[in-house]
Amino acid sequence: MNIELLPSAARLNMVEVVGEAQNRNVEEVQMSTIDMKMETIKKIPALMGEVDVIRAIQLLPGVQSGGEGSTGFFVRGGGLDQNLILLDEAPIYNASHLFGIFSVFNQDAIKNAELYKGGIPARYGGRLSSVLDVRMKEGNSKKTKVSGGIGLISSRLTIEGPLIKDKISYVISGRRTYGDLFLKLLPDDNPASDAQLFFYDLNGKINWRINDKNRVFISAYTGRDVLGAGDLFNLGWGNQTISARWNHIFNDKLFSNFTGIYSNFNYNLGVPSGPNEFVWTSKILNYSFKNDYTYYLNTNNTVKFGIQSTYHTFKPALIEPGGENESFNKVEYFNRYALENGIYVSNEQKIGGRFTLQYGLRLSSFSNIGQDTVYTYDDEYNNTGFNAYESGDIYNTFANLEPRLAAKFTIDDNSSVKASYNRMTQYLHLATNSTGGAPLDVWMPSSTNTAPGVADQIALGYFRNLSKNMFETSVEVYYKVLQNQIDFADNANILLNKQLEGVIRQGGGESFGAEFYVKKQTGKITGWVSYTLSRATRTVDGINNGNAYLANYHRPHSVSIVAMYALNDKLDLSATWVYNTGTRLTAPTGRFNYGTELVPVYSDRNASKMPDYHRADVGLNWKLSDDDQRWKNSLNFSIYNVYGRKNAFAINFVDNEVNLPTARMTYLFSIIPSITWNFEF
Repeated sequence: MNIELLPSAARLNMVEVVGEAQNRNVEEVQMSTIDMKMETIKKIPALMGEVDVIRAIQLLPGVQSGGEGSTGFFVRGGGLDQNLILLDEAPIYNASHLFGIFSVFNQDAIKNAELYKGGIPARYGGRLSSVLDVRMKEGNSKKTKVSGGIGLISSRLTIEGPLIKDKISYVISGRRTYGDLFLKLLPDDNPASDAQLFFYDLNGKINWRINDKNRVFISAYTGRDVLGAGDLFNLGWGNQTISARWNHIFNDKLFSNFTGIYSNFNYNLGVPSGPNEFVWTSKILNYSFKNDYTYYLNTNNTVKFGIQSTYHTFKPALIEPGGENESFNKVEYFNRYALENGIYVSNEQKIGGRFTLQYGLRLSSFSNIGQDTVYTYDDEYNNTGFNAYESGDIYNTFANLEPRLAAKFTIDDNSSVKASYNRMTQYLHLATNSTGGAPLDVWMPSSTNTAPGVADQIALGYFRNLSKNMFETSVEVYYKVLQNQIDFADNANILLNKQLEGVIRQGGGESFGAEFYVKKQTGKITGWVSYTLSRATRTVDGINNGNAYLANYHRPHSVSIVAMYALNDKLDLSATWVYNTGTRLTAPTGRFNYGTELVPVYSDRNASKMPDYHRADVGLNWKLSDDDQRWKNSLNFSIYNVYGRKNAFAINFVDNEVNLPTARMTYLFSIIPSITWNFEF
C-alpha cells in the first residue's frame, strides 16, 4: 500500500548537548573534588598574559597560595610537597617557572585539570593532601588546526590534526618567554646584555585508534628555566616526562589501561668559565608501570582495581670542578634508590535510588635499595656511625594499608549529603625552608632514620543546586590528623648536608576547617565565591620546646571572588579578588650582647606573621572575528593587582641607621598590565 505524504516545515527548539550533567556535583559520590575546564580558566584574568592552571585552582576553597609570585599551593593544612601533580599520569616534582611566577602547564596544550582535596580514590597514592590530575589534549582527528598567542613576555604555538584521518591524531604545543632577547639590545658594556632569563615548554601527544577495542596514547613534555649572567653564574631547572598508555576493551564490562611512565626533574648551578668554574647537578628520576582495570559488574556496582610500581633514583648533588678550577675534586653526595609499589581495589555501589557507597583499599610498600651509606644517630641526634649496603641490597621496607570510603545520600534532585574518609601514605619528603618552593629544594626518600608520613582525613559536606542548576552551592567541613611530619632543627644546615637526616625532626600535626562555595554556572554573569576558615598546627619533639605551633602555611581566613560577564558575543569581562591571612614566620623579639657580638632572640616557632595578602585583577577578552570564520583571533587585556597592593614576598630583619633592628619588606609586583593576541585557524 503506497501512501503519499505532504511535506511540511517545522522550526525545532534549540538543542544543547553538554558533556556532563549540570547537577553532577549533587549526583556523584565524589566530594572535595573540582573539575576545571580550560574554557573557564582562560577567562580568568592572567598574570602577564599567561593563563595558568595552578593559579586558577588557588581560587578554590581549601586551596591556598604559597605566596606572592608562587605557583606552590597548600591544600587543607598539608605541605607543598604533599600534593601529587600529574601530567598525563607522569609526576611533576616542580611545577614552577621563573621561581614560581608561572607554572609548567601551557594553556593551549591542556584539556582539563581535576583536583581531589579529600575522599581520594584508591587508585591514587603517594601524597598526603591532594591530587592534581592534569590531562593534555588528544589532537584533532578530523582536520589540521593551528592556534597560539603573542604576548608581551611570551608566545605560544599549537598544531594539532590527523596523521591518518579518524585513525591517528597528534598535538604539538610550544611556549617560550623572550625577556633575554630584549636584554641583548642593551649596549655591550652593560653587564645585563649577557644575561639569560627565559623558560620554555614543549608538549606533544599522539592518539592512535588501532580498532574499536584498542587505543594507544603517547605523550611527552619537556620544559626548562634558564637564568644566567655571562661568566658569573648560570642556573637551570626543568622537568621531562614521557607516558605511553594502551587502552584495551576486553568486552562490554571490562577494560584496562597499561601505562609506562618516565619522569625526570633536575637542576644545575655553576660558574660557566674561569678559575672558579664548576657545575652542580641534582636530579630525581622515576620509572613507573601501571595496570588499571575497570569492571562494570552490574548496573549497581563498578569495580576498579590495579597495580602500580615505581623505581626511584635520587641524586641530590654532583659537584664537578671546571678545567681551570683546581681548588677541589669531584664531590658526589650519596645517591639513593628505592622501589615503591601499590595494589588497590575499589567499588562504587548504588543501594536503592538514594544511597551510593564508594569503598576501597590500597596496599602500598616502599623499599630502600643499595648501594647506600646510612648514618646512625642516638636519641640526641648525635652521629654514632654508619651502615654500608651493597648494590641491590634491600635493607629497609615499609608497608601500609590505606582504606578509602565515601558515601552519598541524595535528598532530592537538587541536594545531597556526602561523607568521606581516606588514609594516605607518603614515602618522599621535600627538604626545604621555603613556603613557596624553590628549584634547589631536595627530594629525599623515607629511610631507617625518616619514617613515611601518614594522614587520616574525614570530611562531611552538604551540596545543593538552586534555580534549575543555575547556582551550585556546597559547605564542607574536614578534620585531618598527620603523623611523621618533618621539620628542621633550629639553625639547621639543609644545603649540601651529607647528614641531612640528623637535622630532621618528625612529629604530628592536625588541621581542620570549613569551606563555603557558591558558583553561578549559567547566564551572562558566571563565576564563584569561596571562603575557607581553617587551622593547621604541628607538634614536633625538639622544636618549640615540644609545644604545638602553627604551620608555616596556617592561614585562618581565605576568600576568593571570581566574576565573568559576557557583554555580547564579542566581549566578556572578568575580575577576581583574593584575600589571605598573612604567612607565618619566626621573628626576632630581642637581642643580647655575647662578647663583642649582638645575638638575636627569636619568638616561638611561627609566632609572627606577614601582613595579610589581598589583590584584585581584571581582564577583557575581545573576539575580533565571528565563530563561524575559519580564521579566528582575539585580544586579551588584563591588569594584575589593579589597585597596586604591595604584598610581602619576604621579611628581613636589619639594623637601621641608629643600630636598631628593623623589619624590611620585599615585594615583587605592583600594577602589571598586559595584552595578548590569540589566534586560531
